[in-house]
Amino acid sequence: MKRWLPYPLLAACLFLMWLLLTQSFSPGQIVLGAAVTFLATGAMAKLRRSPAPIRAWRKVARLAAIVLVDVIRSNLAVTRICLSPRPARHAQFIRLTLELRDQQALAVLALIITATPGTAWVQFNRTDGTLIIHVFDLVDEEAWVRLLKTRYERLLMEIFEQ
Repeated sequence: MKRWLPYPLLAACLFLMWLLLTQSFSPGQIVLGAAVTFLATGAMAKLRRSPAPIRAWRKVARLAAIVLVDVIRSNLAVTRICLSPRPARHAQFIRLTLELRDQQALAVLALIITATPGTAWVQFNRTDGTLIIHVFDLVDEEAWVRLLKTRYERLLMEIFEQ
């Protein structure tokens, strides 16, 4: 059964969602919903990677706390900039070289950067490890590079690579 339907709960939810969105229980919609469900769960099975090799679970909680604080601080800073009468924005791109190579760790870093208001992951060059991010209000580029490398990259390397 797992071979034909690798994620039965996902399949059931997708099928139910299909029927609810089409607002029809006609035989055609049931067959079409089943086909979409079958194809989507098959695609998910092909995309599935091996589980992330987390090496330091205590550091995961520390990273989560750091990210939570940074997201709150960034929300307040972006709100202040947007609501000020004459916002002084210095939006720029930052280029930095990462030592991080683990795919799951890079995905987590991308989520952190993108989830933090005022920053966006733009491009990553896997061959040389160059990351380009956009910062909404850049005051000190060196401080940003130092923050990303010491606050996030170092912790992610400890969690995933060591």
